[in-house]
Amino acid sequence: MPTMKAVRMHRTGEPGVLAVEEVPRPEPGPGDVLVQVHAAGMNPPDWYVRRGFSNLPEKMRPTFPLPYTPGSDISGVVVAVGRGVGEWQEGDEVFGLVRFPAEEHGGRGYAEYTTSPASHLARKPASLSHVEAAAVPMAGLTAYQFVFDHIKLDEGRRVLVNGAAGGVGHFAVQLAKARGAYVIGVASGRHETFLRELGVDEFVDYTTTRAEDEVRDVDVLIDAVGGEDAHRYLRVLRPGGVISPVFYGEYHRERAAELGITFRSGQVHSDGKQMAELGRLLEEGRLRVGLDSVFPLAEAAGAHERAERGHIQGKIVLRVVPDQVDRAAKADQTG
Repeated sequence: MPTMKAVRMHRTGEPGVLAVEEVPRPEPGPGDVLVQVHAAGMNPPDWYVRRGFSNLPEKMRPTFPLPYTPGSDISGVVVAVGRGVGEWQEGDEVFGLVRFPAEEHGGRGYAEYTTSPASHLARKPASLSHVEAAAVPMAGLTAYQFVFDHIKLDEGRRVLVNGAAGGVGHFAVQLAKARGAYVIGVASGRHETFLRELGVDEFVDYTTTRAEDEVRDVDVLIDAVGGEDAHRYLRVLRPGGVISPVFYGEYHRERAAELGITFRSGQVHSDGKQMAELGRLLEEGRLRVGLDSVFPLAEAAGAHERAERGHIQGKIVLRVVPDQVDRAAKADQTG
């Protein structure tokens, strides 16, 4: 039986529980494709699983089998297709959010190969490396589904993005701008240049300025931070405004209701068609990928340590196939 290298955890805990092991290579079932993973993106659910969802009350913690391979964001090359798959063939470069939300069997992206439902993938933009493409799926789809599906953002709205430099935040900034919004970005001062380049109309450095003291008449708050004091942002919203929380926050909802403030959000989910739309925006240069750092697959534990230090600018990605191999493949394709 063919084997591959994959990151696995046999118990929950600190980043050190992640280790590379030799395991059987999967086979695609009906409706699935087998992808040689060139890069895998990292997301908060990856470390939530690793910690055993200790961030949730015990009775709310999902169960999942051990040993477990994290990772839902992949970019790679199709190497085999299962029965009934007509849209993909061997050699196609694809990227996508795989089987999310479904922690019990997940995307298993921290590996040299993984399977994915064909409908969860889109064609990788030719202008992006696999590392860049792997940074898109969960964060990009979260921002896309918030802006277009949940908020249904109209042109001319004033939007405040809290945590604007992070994975979801930096995509939300750009998609809101693409919808014709006036965007205020809140982040650490060291991210100001990055966010100005992405198009924010105003920037607030939360390390020196309290946004809730300076900003008013916001139509929509996209809050990628949350937390116990999230309710402080009620003051920035106009009566009848909208809060879209990406993570849990204490918003004093009774007080929000008195102000006519409503909440619009939802769990991100796999969607190949929306991935294709993100791919189009990336190909056209209307969407840019922010990369915080890149680690080899063998250093997944170090990548998790970096993530948990915080103050991320964009995304953290695991490189599975070395750069020189990707460059050689691209050169072959372009002749």
